[in-house]
Amino acid sequence: MILLSIETSCDETAICIVKRMRGKSVRFEVLSHKVLSQVDLHAQYGGVFPALAKREHSKALTQLIATCLEEAGLLVQRTNTHHIPNASRKKLDILLEREPDMLSAMKIMFEEIQKPAIDAIAVTSGPGLEPALWVGINGALAMNMIWDIPVYPINHMEGHVIASILTHKDECYEIPAIEFPACALLISGGHTELVRVPKLRSYKVIGKTRDDAVGEAFDKVARMLELPYPGGPQISKLAESARKEGIVVDDHFKLPRPMLHTGDLNFSCSGLKTAVLTRIHKLESVDDLTKKKLALEFENSIADVLVAKVKQAMYENKAKSLIVGGGVSANTHIRKSLKKLSEEEAFELFLPEKNLSTDNGLMIASVGLLHITEGIKPRTKIKANGSWSVEDC
Repeated sequence: MILLSIETSCDETAICIVKRMRGKSVRFEVLSHKVLSQVDLHAQYGGVFPALAKREHSKALTQLIATCLEEAGLLVQRTNTHHIPNASRKKLDILLEREPDMLSAMKIMFEEIQKPAIDAIAVTSGPGLEPALWVGINGALAMNMIWDIPVYPINHMEGHVIASILTHKDECYEIPAIEFPACALLISGGHTELVRVPKLRSYKVIGKTRDDAVGEAFDKVARMLELPYPGGPQISKLAESARKEGIVVDDHFKLPRPMLHTGDLNFSCSGLKTAVLTRIHKLESVDDLTKKKLALEFENSIADVLVAKVKQAMYENKAKSLIVGGGVSANTHIRKSLKKLSEEEAFELFLPEKNLSTDNGLMIASVGLLHITEGIKPRTKIKANGSWSVEDC
């Protein structure tokens, strides 16, 4: 079984080709895995600009597919002239009418290479930026139309859950057996959620942000401090520097821990962001030391709330494992804080490899293989769903 996956939910265009190994467990070899980031293009806007993301996905997707097919040894050039049948060409024109760059590139690909030995395609269809999602979906449906390869729509957040528990050994990845019930903490630029996981592919959201997501708050605070985009790593870098230097946060820099004592599992970052802005406005200038103090206190506040809510969720759900996923899971201080909690409370902690914490095609491929293993049927009618909840996947 060879599967190709497509991820275009935000500002990374990602393709992965995997080969499933024999056996009852989902174990696979990665034949090719590429991620093209648009971060430099979006930096001028201080965040992801959806129309630009869509355009760049449309320009990059076909070439990235061809590059991965070649790396995987699956690209075979035609030796004879081949033209797409008129009926199929018309359908392709209609399908990709809003992606003219991809339409032209796809036509060339379909005419110049033979159908590759791909058994299935997995594509992110939500949540995310719908204009960006549509590019990946339409690319998958085009390959289904011309090459008759079945397509599986994948929930992006389920991808983060599965990527976090993957084991990596002898150049193969595997979805291991873990102890259930589990809880999942999903933290990214667009999501802050606590999810009960009684078993794989069964999810119930038990807590979420009422406003800004954690990653969004990191970026907005970084902008207040005039740090480059993306802001999360910049805040973390300053905070780590402050810890190493032994910098103490003065009382007038202290920040609240939002919703720490509400008794529920929900989050809020908007007030924390406002508190940072209030402190900045009271200052005549913001020098490097001040930036370090604010970054340190902000990161500590976020980590304190996450740890407290996770501890409550684990207790209330009698969970034996914690799965942490999403781009913010790469944050060093948050990882250390959750690891410390897992040691104190004696539960198993699953964190993704740092290169799998951000959006990538491997996480979508692993879920695709899981769906196929569990007998889920492919789809021919797929729509982008920007707000698709993990509990509905």
